[in-house]
Amino acid sequence: MLDAATRRARLQEGFRWFPGSIGGEVQRQAAAAARAADGLWRRNPAVWSADSAVQRTIANRLGWLGAPRLMAESIDRLLGAADAALRDGFTDMVLLGMGGSSLAPEVLRAVVGVAPGRPRFHMLDSTDPAAVAAVAPPLARTLFILASKSGTTIEPNSLAAHFERGLQRAGVARWADHFIAITDEGTALAERARAEGFRETFINPSDIGGRYSALSYFGLVPAALMGQNVRALVDWALAMLSASQSNVDPMSNPSVALGLAMAAGARAGRDKLTLVAPRELEPFGLWAEQLVAESTGKEGVGVAPIVGEAPDRPERYGDDRVFVRLALEGGTDPRLDVAGVKAANRPIVEIDVAEPLALGAEFVRWEIATAVAGALLRINPFDEPNVQQAKDATRVLLEEYKTKGSLPIPPPDRTLGEGVTLRLTSAARRDLHGRGPEALLTLLTERDYFSLLAYLGPDKELAEALHGLRMHVRDRTHAATMSGYGPRYLHSTGQLHKGGPNTGVFVLITASPHADLPIPGEAFSFGTLEMAQALGDFASLDATGRRAVQVHLPAPDPQLLRLVGDSLLAGIERSSR
Repeated sequence: MLDAATRRARLQEGFRWFPGSIGGEVQRQAAAAARAADGLWRRNPAVWSADSAVQRTIANRLGWLGAPRLMAESIDRLLGAADAALRDGFTDMVLLGMGGSSLAPEVLRAVVGVAPGRPRFHMLDSTDPAAVAAVAPPLARTLFILASKSGTTIEPNSLAAHFERGLQRAGVARWADHFIAITDEGTALAERARAEGFRETFINPSDIGGRYSALSYFGLVPAALMGQNVRALVDWALAMLSASQSNVDPMSNPSVALGLAMAAGARAGRDKLTLVAPRELEPFGLWAEQLVAESTGKEGVGVAPIVGEAPDRPERYGDDRVFVRLALEGGTDPRLDVAGVKAANRPIVEIDVAEPLALGAEFVRWEIATAVAGALLRINPFDEPNVQQAKDATRVLLEEYKTKGSLPIPPPDRTLGEGVTLRLTSAARRDLHGRGPEALLTLLTERDYFSLLAYLGPDKELAEALHGLRMHVRDRTHAATMSGYGPRYLHSTGQLHKGGPNTGVFVLITASPHADLPIPGEAFSFGTLEMAQALGDFASLDATGRRAVQVHLPAPDPQLLRLVGDSLLAGIERSSR
């Protein structure tokens, strides 16, 4: 077991960076980064806004700075809940949550793992009927974690209703004994959990925003149930806080310098933060992607996190990237040519992670960095103004469905073979000047990014087809690429898509499900909810002037997906002749 001083030293020694072509902007922003960090430690909301109303809102979003210490005081309760679940014979647990309520636990499962003998962990953050049906543990021995900061999020509440009915049909007399709630005080979920007798309710501090909640009950209750060493996670987090607060040099500070690199890169036109990680740490990108995109993508600026791309030769990347290379001590090679990146004068941050449990430090590092980057970009990194836009659009569609019995589906711009339809946003139709939707990718220009948004279930062949299309677009256009599953990305990168720079080109994919599932207590099914969320987001992309196409498949068929990919890629080939 490492002591606190050793942890701090390892964190400082494991951070290096090369500003490269953004060196001038880094020097211009360094003093501002130091001031932002100082204000952050003092919890001074004036760091991000001069508006008194905005400052009041921000002041109620800085509780994450104290979360590690709060969790250190709560370890006995966390371990007690985990031991009780084991003693009561639970073999599986299912986390029902979205965005900040689910991504950190999923990363901890994938990187740290589930201890032998502890309940198997399943995370469900999808409304796709196939995804819901795929989570089918033995209900009588399954514990459900219903996690929602607001307590009103439609996805986890719909999923909870599904599994509540499943428990009742399985003959479980006291279904509420199988539920744990994590939420804020005063929410509908908190009241319901108490009224219906959930086995435990964890009230999270209300001044911790969702995407900054990894080291609160939202992240550490699931970690404890998985049998992870939550004390070590918290100790690493405290070590990063200490190392960051004690280093006043923004150029060497292990968290502030990352934020300086992010913001200086974006201000210099390098706004694609490209995370390259070894296989063992690759899932961390899911969490970092949400934090960075949702925090910085607003008011026409933002940092686009690029995760999950296969590494390429340095000379094949565009001039719009800042690289972050993660490495796990004793792990596999991240496969990025660091020397080649530096030789090309491209900015790169190198982070060595001492052990999987040092994710506790990484959560803090990236939260601090994102807060500092927000100050330098002159935006509020603690709100998400465009997320509500898609929620509102979805709600309007669902109300229409309740009234008319169907969702309003506008006519397509093109129908391909096998019944595949394509529909463009107004901006895409305008910029294509009469060319068909298959030519959408020709709109990608220098410093644009490509985003693939898929409302599809957990199917290996579908995932391979999606990743193949993404990589073909990257390799043929040299554009940075993003990929996300809906509705998960609505609580992650969706804010950047609508609120950030208008440099994205989007392909949104929907499919008619093979089989649908009802939502108890609702007039609509999971399939209808998923489609309404997709249509609502596409309408939001349209309303914000984004270049996008909605591709609808008559079935979630990998072959149809490859047909669409071939058609879009052929459009690039035709334009290059």
